[in-house]
Amino acid sequence: MADTRDLLDDGERLGAEELRAVQLERLRATLRHAYTQVPFYRDSFDKAGVHPDDCRTLADLARFPFTVKADLRDNYPYGMFAVPRERIRRLHASSGTTGHPTVVGYTDNDLSMWSDMVARSIRAAGGRPGDTVHVAYGYGLFTGGLGAHYGAERLGCTVIPASGGMTARQVRLIQDLKPDIIMVTPSYMLTLLDEFERQGIDPRGTSLRVGIFGAEPWTGEMRREIEERFAIDAVDIYGLSEVVGPGVAQECVETKDGLHVWEDHFYPEVVDPITGEVLPDGEEGELVFTSLTKEAMPVIRYRTRDLTRLLPGTARVFRRMEKVTGRSDDMVILRGVNLFPTQIEEIVLRTPGVAPHFQLRLTREGRLDALTVRAEARAGATPEQREAAARAITAAVKDGIGVSVGVEIVEPESLERSVGKIRRIVDQRPR
Repeated sequence: MADTRDLLDDGERLGAEELRAVQLERLRATLRHAYTQVPFYRDSFDKAGVHPDDCRTLADLARFPFTVKADLRDNYPYGMFAVPRERIRRLHASSGTTGHPTVVGYTDNDLSMWSDMVARSIRAAGGRPGDTVHVAYGYGLFTGGLGAHYGAERLGCTVIPASGGMTARQVRLIQDLKPDIIMVTPSYMLTLLDEFERQGIDPRGTSLRVGIFGAEPWTGEMRREIEERFAIDAVDIYGLSEVVGPGVAQECVETKDGLHVWEDHFYPEVVDPITGEVLPDGEEGELVFTSLTKEAMPVIRYRTRDLTRLLPGTARVFRRMEKVTGRSDDMVILRGVNLFPTQIEEIVLRTPGVAPHFQLRLTREGRLDALTVRAEARAGATPEQREAAARAITAAVKDGIGVSVGVEIVEPESLERSVGKIRRIVDQRPR
């Protein structure tokens, strides 16, 4: 295989000082663009007493106000756009399940940059021109499918636009068309794994060599489960539609030690979720992004609610973000203890006798909240093995997290399967 350094693009070849100079130039231009073209940002900056000219160093960004999802919803649909409507070439949007959807727009240049970043991500994951990529992210308003699709084509790959759903057909396509790479949510990859085994097909015998997984938090335990049972390299991709979509950061296959943020286009900060204070690299907090090259909808200090920390670069010059441990708005506070679904996932995945499918059910018993972990038994598990698994999960949660939960071991394939982002928490508490 060619030396990875021979495959890098111009942005990846920047030295540390060159990168900082590029970031500052692009940051100052983005602040001016947002201030002059978006009334929301002009009002926000003015209220905070800052002006784009006040940004003389990268550290000065901390003086500028945050943007949150509610700001995007309040300016629905086009209030955050910084270019005339006729320059918009594509629109994407969130589901809008909790109010107005968040609408994002892209110019021709934005779409080209996005494709470049996804192509860079696939290459960092081990993909090469000529590979075949099976895209099982959903297409449509969700950014995953089309983002992966155009990035793979930009790299020079053949794309199978499978989208989500029709799981049996997905398995047949993988068998017949022999893709090298699959791009999908990790939870749906486990659903595909179940289908391979249901059909009596050894998932380790497929043509797949790399899985690029994103759109939801997943753990090192899940990585080991997927890699062992599929015989592939499983790497993480990160993105969110408000910033651009998939391709904001990517784990490199040669190191698998966190996701390198493509800092020449997206400037990261980590802040204290409560105070908003910028934290030094290495400390865990909430991830915040400022776009550096977006035209249609620049975002300034967008609070992602994802929890992680920033670390020095290894395989690339860019800083790494650790695998997201959870979201500040997905955190369950159970009798004073903070709990994230990923913590339960780690426990379930290392417990014999249960499959890697679970949900958390929140209820209220009198004045107190209660949590029940519902995990599927593995096929063939005996009643004694199921009872032992329930005891093991109960003890591990109590010992590792410090809270008592109920555990139900349910029948195989009885929990809802996901073709997109899995619904881990079912909140049945009275409103």
